[in-house]
Amino acid sequence: MPRFDARDPAAIGDAARRLAGGELVAFPTETVYGLGARADDDAAVAQVFAAKGRPADHPLIVHVADAAAAAHFAARLDPLAERLMAAFWPGPLTLIVPRRDGVAGAAAGGQASIGLRCPAHAVAHELLRRAAALGVPGVAAPSANRFGRLSPTTAAHVEAEFGPALAVLDGGACPVGIESTIVDLTRGVLVLLRPGMLTPQRIEAAAGVPLAARDGGAPRASGTLASHYAPRARLRLFADPDALAQALRAAPAGSRQAVYSRSACPAAVAALQRRMPARADDAARELFATLRDLDAAGVDQIWVEQPPDEPAWDGVRDRLQRAAAA
Repeated sequence: MPRFDARDPAAIGDAARRLAGGELVAFPTETVYGLGARADDDAAVAQVFAAKGRPADHPLIVHVADAAAAAHFAARLDPLAERLMAAFWPGPLTLIVPRRDGVAGAAAGGQASIGLRCPAHAVAHELLRRAAALGVPGVAAPSANRFGRLSPTTAAHVEAEFGPALAVLDGGACPVGIESTIVDLTRGVLVLLRPGMLTPQRIEAAAGVPLAARDGGAPRASGTLASHYAPRARLRLFADPDALAQALRAAPAGSRQAVYSRSACPAAVAALQRRMPARADDAARELFATLRDLDAAGVDQIWVEQPPDEPAWDGVRDRLQRAAAA
């Protein structure tokens, strides 16, 4: 089973059986494609870390079919967790909650907490439902790419990372395009660990409590390292279009830049140029695919105009800042 059409129910059933047997399967979610293994099998989870080249203490997110399935992994789900699940599950929100003793220790990176999410993608939901019927309580699934690199939003991106031998359910392009928002609920307060396309205002409104400031006591979580989501070419961020245009004019002859900006670049500048959408959700949807395309063009650097300093753009801005840190 290399790449299979996820519209075929038989393909999803085959993928569920592979997961139940301890194999890896890549599958689409609304955010990005995940590289999945049954979360209750430490040997299967170890294959995920090995395939990605990911440190074993960097926790994975466990995907579950519904809120009831979350109880298998959580030591407790308090009223705050229940309000957030009711508001945003299925959807692009990961909750970090206390982990039940003896359950999914490898997937949690050895921590006493665990990240749980119920994805809002029809293929992911059906895969999780069928896997659960075969005794799989949840699927640990980080993004299906080499550690620290650009996340995949199509099945072709996954194949480019891992080759044709990996089982991949092809569910088309991911409609959200960047990873889930992550919030920590392990310490009696609500803390944002990773921004996504759910704004802080929406989270606070659903939770009924304000977000607290992040501090050094937060648990480790996926995608929160300073350097992450990076293309092979060096990515540089520019605060405004004037600074970007000035840098392009000063670029040495023979240098190969790609430009990704909301503003038009000087017509005389010889650089590969792509326009960033004006809406944050559109920019998120195409972000990783665009950076992959620019990388494939063989440029030395990708120069990006900083997105607006607005809540709707927090997730896109976060991914670009981490990519630039590489």
